[in-house]
Amino acid sequence: MSSALRMICLFIIYLNVTYVLATDKFQRNFPKDFIWGVGSSSYQIEGGWDANDKGESIWDFMTHNYPERIADRSNADISSDSYHHWRKDVQMLRQLNVNVYRFSISWPRIMPGGYMNKVSTDGIKYYSNLIDELLHYNITPMVTIYHWELPQRLQELGGWTNSEIIPLFKEYSRLLFEMYGDRVKVWTTINEPWHVCEQSYGIDYMAPAYDYPGIPSYLCGHNLLKAHAEVVHMYRQQYKPSQMGRIGITLDVSWPEPETQSPEDLQASERAMQFYVGWFGHPIFSHHGNYPAVMIERIRNLSKQQGFTRSRLPSFTKEEVQRIRGTSDFFGINHYTTNLVRPNDHNNTANFPMPSFNHDMGVVERQNPDWPGSGSPWLKVYPKGIYNLLMWIRREYNNPTIIITENGVSDKGGLEDYARIDYYNSYLTSVLDAIEDGANVQGYIAWSLMDSYEWKAGFTEKFGLYHVDFNDPARKRTPKISARVFAQICKTNAIDWSYRPSLDEEQIIATMHMSKRVHYAKHNSGNTFSDIRETLVLPLSVFDYLHASVIRKLVEDGVDEIKSVPQRRMLSFFKTIPVKTSI
Repeated sequence: MSSALRMICLFIIYLNVTYVLATDKFQRNFPKDFIWGVGSSSYQIEGGWDANDKGESIWDFMTHNYPERIADRSNADISSDSYHHWRKDVQMLRQLNVNVYRFSISWPRIMPGGYMNKVSTDGIKYYSNLIDELLHYNITPMVTIYHWELPQRLQELGGWTNSEIIPLFKEYSRLLFEMYGDRVKVWTTINEPWHVCEQSYGIDYMAPAYDYPGIPSYLCGHNLLKAHAEVVHMYRQQYKPSQMGRIGITLDVSWPEPETQSPEDLQASERAMQFYVGWFGHPIFSHHGNYPAVMIERIRNLSKQQGFTRSRLPSFTKEEVQRIRGTSDFFGINHYTTNLVRPNDHNNTANFPMPSFNHDMGVVERQNPDWPGSGSPWLKVYPKGIYNLLMWIRREYNNPTIIITENGVSDKGGLEDYARIDYYNSYLTSVLDAIEDGANVQGYIAWSLMDSYEWKAGFTEKFGLYHVDFNDPARKRTPKISARVFAQICKTNAIDWSYRPSLDEEQIIATMHMSKRVHYAKHNSGNTFSDIRETLVLPLSVFDYLHASVIRKLVEDGVDEIKSVPQRRMLSFFKTIPVKTSI
């Protein structure tokens, strides 16, 4: 073979390899039966806080009585108002091409005081209508029984720290199985137990914000695991034979990436996983059950050093260990970000309260400033973290069926959310890597369907695929660019990095109405909207392609200033004639 021919052959091989690599980067496919969904929670989206005979929740109580605990002093009394606009929500789900909608039921909307002595007919009807509408469009409801909305009256008994919660949660769950079990085939008992216990009782964060470190969070976790197990056994014995559904639990964690590859940092990472995930995962998913050995030993030893007569971590009986083990048909996991971790030292240089969950765990966490940020101070973008997490679950719990029940990223608002598109593409790429390396991931639920109330952050952070205008009494919903990209992913079952659409007319109009005044400025940075001092700055490409119908709509809705040509002349023209049509 001549040298020239050899060079040609090598060049052809190079082109083929380059094409394969490019194709792999820009489009990767998921398994054919992969589940695609999107999620929400009742308190965050429903509003209607006192509609009909709904009872008060712990979040109603906290936001009304202690507004200073919320970043913008707001509450979710109305929020996205899905209590009145649930049909719109279902149409949004249709546009997204999802086959699952994960939502939660508000305990005080169903049982205003938390007890069976009073059941709300209106509350029952609300969720029944939503479920029927979903099924009408072939969307599977995935129902979370408890997503942090405890009736306030039960909190006054001690909430999850009182063992009385176990039969009460069982009664509440039984009612849901009776009312909806013929139509709901996927149930989750509790969302993020770590948040329910540590962030609600151990520190002053989630409602009821006890700020009582080191003791009540472990009581909460103990009762929560028992309550979960009782509900699962009840479902399997009394309802599953006829209803044929699945039931599980959803845990959460920010992946603890070791700061270095030193043995100490690697041990800190593993210990963090055992405390965050193993606290609830080990009793349910491990072969032997019970709490992780490292939790039992560390909390027992530290409790003794601190002068307690017994461990602050309650003990299960052998019968309880067996009853809790295996009580989940799938491993639900929520994940958003990663932290760098290293061990705390014996002198408690991290200055953790003693006793406390953090001191018991003995791990110091920080964020990597080099990782991309988001609209939330705690959320840094590190896609490899979700791969590491999925592979850890695979190793630790004998490769269970995994459903990613929440994953998403926040920003501060706007429709051109290309950072969210990049987040989904990169995290889904890592999920696909994990699947190809053996992790049994069967579904992915994006968080979240629409902008809503983000707990302690109020309305200052946006996670939605749909923008919600919280100044509009009708709470108008508008798809962001990420909604179109995620809809394409769900439709094609593939990641396509090259698909980066621009704003359409509906989105352009909605973007303009986010500002009181609209003017034109030429930008060299491409199609980017930015809000500066209540003035919307639009790139040349937008105004050059605005249709007359769009300008007419702006006139109809009261826009009185557009600084561009020829659209400014067009606006003046339309102001001289009656507006009889709209787009």
